[in-house]
Amino acid sequence: MKIKLRNKTGMIKERKVGFSWTTLFFGFFPALFRGDWKWAVIIFLVSILTSGASNFVFCFIYNRLHINDLLSQGYGPATKKSQSILISKGFIAENYAANFAG
Repeated sequence: MKIKLRNKTGMIKERKVGFSWTTLFFGFFPALFRGDWKWAVIIFLVSILTSGASNFVFCFIYNRLHINDLLSQGYGPATKKSQSILISKGFIAENYAANFAG
């Protein structure tokens, strides 16, 4: 399931919610291609320390971490559907979402 997030300047990013197959198979590369330097470096370093075993952990949590980072950077739900998904998955509260969805 995918959501659309919009920032105050109107830039929209579409992100997947839930399990990340790309992180499981490609490690830090999905974060790198998204421009998420912080998590790309963290996943890379932890992957080296654990000989790649950490990918089994990050594939379950990376999308959540990335979406939380985008929300903290001022992004919010761009659509009502995205808003309801973010609320149902516990990313945001209903009163917060009312300020963003269009």
